Amino acid sequence: MDPVIRLLRDLVALDSVNPALVPGGDGEAAVAERIASALTTAGIDVEVTEVAPGRPNVVAVVEGRAPGRTLMLCGHMDTVGVEGMAAPFDPVVRGGRLYGRGSQDMKSGVAAMVDAATEIAVRGGLERGRLVVAAVADEEHASAGAEALVGAHTADGAVVTEPTDLRMATTHKGFEWVEVTTRGRAAHGSRPADGRDAILHMGRVLARLEAADAAFEAGPTHPRLGRASLHASTIHGGQALSVYPDRCTLRLERRTVTGEAPDAGLTDARTILDALRRDDAEFDASARQLLTRPPHEIPDDHPVCHELGRALRRRDLDPGPTAMSFWTDAAILGRAGIPAVLFGPSGAGLHGAEEYVEIDSVGICRDVLIETIRAFC
Repeated sequence: MDPVIRLLRDLVALDSVNPALVPGGDGEAAVAERIASALTTAGIDVEVTEVAPGRPNVVAVVEGRAPGRTLMLCGHMDTVGVEGMAAPFDPVVRGGRLYGRGSQDMKSGVAAMVDAATEIAVRGGLERGRLVVAAVADEEHASAGAEALVGAHTADGAVVTEPTDLRMATTHKGFEWVEVTTRGRAAHGSRPADGRDAILHMGRVLARLEAADAAFEAGPTHPRLGRASLHASTIHGGQALSVYPDRCTLRLERRTVTGEAPDAGLTDARTILDALRRDDAEFDASARQLLTRPPHEIPDDHPVCHELGRALRRRDLDPGPTAMSFWTDAAILGRAGIPAVLFGPSGAGLHGAEEYVEIDSVGICRDVLIETIRAFC
């Protein structure tokens, strides 16, 4: 068995559900230990650092024999939850695919980058430059691992090994989470003159949000990312069937494209609330931002894109740049001055009840990374 698949199976078999998403999730500690073991066995210097209790980053460095550029490989160890999965930590191989939670997102990419580093280390090391391999915590929630990483390490370029179907992705969307609260007045259901219905007031907000999303569809688009979007994610309100609700809370997600402000969603929400207040002086509502993460883009002609594209072309793989709709830690790296491109294996079902990775694509990813590392550094 190819060592990269053996490592991948070991990683999938370990629960690394993010405890910030699912209380009781095991977090990254066991996966970090397995990754650190693979790297140290190859003679690579490894540092394991907690970014939160029981939530480590693993960072390994391969020093070249002569000065050169520094390339960072980065991937996250945590996964989302496993609700609806029959055997999430049983890495079953079937029909050329490996199934299990994290197989696509993104333990396959992590296995590929770790095995690429170990292959380089055991086959003579780097002639020049420097390689930083970073397996980070908490990407699926607040990116505490990536934030800690860029506070301690830098690089001239980076490859984030998220699943891209062996395509080179130079850009991805950002996101913003916004909470909207409407306030009414509690009263007995038989006394409409005394009550103000916070849930019906939120209905007005929802109608305006739907119109705003429709406007995005009709408006300008990014050449690769397409349009911005928003959707209502969760809503809570009311106390009892016979009581006018005095409060309703909506949480929404705004997906952003490059060029938009980090508070675009909050601005959208506040514009809607201001308009509704003008229509009804008793309309009472507010909005606040919960979290914002920027979109990401790297120039197509950056040296890391050039070398990755050459490695793809030599294997008759598509070297053309593309975009990913999902957000990644590449945005954290880019904001810290580390130009990052996305490249990883093929598969399907990320965050779904049936997740898998195409086994052959993991070895191809590893081999493309090895060639890119040597050429870039």
